[in-house]
Amino acid sequence: MTPNDFRSRADRAAEDEIQIRRHIDKVVDALRAKDLEALRQLYTTDVVSFDVEPPLQHVGVAAKLENWAKVFRIFETVNYEVRDLRFTVGGEVAFGHAFVRLSGTLKQGVATNGMWVRVTYGLCRIDGAWLIAHDQVSVPFDVDSGRGVVDLEP
Repeated sequence: MTPNDFRSRADRAAEDEIQIRRHIDKVVDALRAKDLEALRQLYTTDVVSFDVEPPLQHVGVAAKLENWAKVFRIFETVNYEVRDLRFTVGGEVAFGHAFVRLSGTLKQGVATNGMWVRVTYGLCRIDGAWLIAHDQVSVPFDVDSGRGVVDLEP
């Protein structure tokens, strides 16, 4: 037996959560660097993304990266802030949620504070590494008007 055999389930989950949080930090770093290749390494090849812009789903890492490429074409500098990140880890899968805000300076030189959105992550451990297999980004909407509400803050 090795010392790892005696670790509790809670200890393993806590260690996994540390790794997953580091993974999300890598997402933030790659976005700020506008580095599509670094982002590619953080998602499964068959990631399914329910993003805020059409269509209803974006399937595959190429589609996910194209969403980020659109952002990089609009922004000169990118800031990505994550708040209230929570995860539940169970073996080879984990899910989590947070509030995130994309902001920065647009190509025209205009600074924008962006908007807060809700994000949900689904991750899988593949060959020992945590990868994002699903994400969903959303904004609340006003039932009466049918419009998204984009001026809320966590």
